[in-house]
Amino acid sequence: MEIQWLLDGLIKGLQQMSLLEGIAVFFGIASVFYSIKENIWVYPTGIISTLIYVWICFQYKLYADMGINAYYFSMSIYGWYVWTHPKEGETVLPVTWLKPSGWFFSIVLFLFSYLVLYLILSQFTDSDVPYWDSFTTASAFVGMWLMAKKKVENWIFWIITDLVSIPLYFYKGLILTSFQFTFFTVLAIMGLLAWIKSERSYAA
Repeated sequence: MEIQWLLDGLIKGLQQMSLLEGIAVFFGIASVFYSIKENIWVYPTGIISTLIYVWICFQYKLYADMGINAYYFSMSIYGWYVWTHPKEGETVLPVTWLKPSGWFFSIVLFLFSYLVLYLILSQFTDSDVPYWDSFTTASAFVGMWLMAKKKVENWIFWIITDLVSIPLYFYKGLILTSFQFTFFTVLAIMGLLAWIKSERSYAA
């Protein structure tokens, strides 16, 4: 019964999918794949996907997600630079864990972002999902920042973002994008395991 429901949802999503959404989904998946591999192509593929989603989110009144995709674009430029300009004596930027101070900053950044976004969405827009739109945006905001710094914990924030985004996009009628986030959750778990292994190799 549940499998049939998922299949029906996927078929419905494919039928309703626009060309733009399809392109955004393709490049979004490619970006996550390259991120797992620590490949610089994570950024150009991500830039294409995020620019398209800025427009899609605007059309569906997901204003916070529209803003976060614009933020993704700017952070992709920043991350592209950081990844290709490691410290002197290093050939690549190594994967590392956050220090306690880094965790503190990340949590404060998440809470502050969530509060500001919620107040803006609830008071100044016609968003009908201000709680959830603000939550996924704040979580992704931190995740993107940590990814640019090549911190293992970026995957934890992406997993949280993906899990909440699945029902959010399904509710908004973006069925294929909802399934994309289901796939992203699996990829994020794989990414977390891969970067833990990578950090150990750098530390050895």
